[in-house]
Amino acid sequence: MARFEMHNAEMATMGGENNSADVFCEMGLMYATGRGCEIDLVSAHKWLNIAAIKGNDRAAELRADVAASMSKMQLAEALRAAREWMTIH
Repeated sequence: MARFEMHNAEMATMGGENNSADVFCEMGLMYATGRGCEIDLVSAHKWLNIAAIKGNDRAAELRADVAASMSKMQLAEALRAAREWMTIH
């Protein structure tokens, strides 16, 4: 299995739409599980939401799992962050 590290979300837009959806899904999983970082459910939901919007079906399922563990305030923050990111990019 290949391993990649992504320090900048801007890089995910390179290489095509489907590729970026997979990268965003991996970022969501990274934050959800604390793989190489602190667990951050808001960031996890944000990236999984963006991946789902870009067509990654697995991300949509994972997003629902993460949302079940979040407060309403956290969920609102994650949705706002995803919306802001999508507006800019």
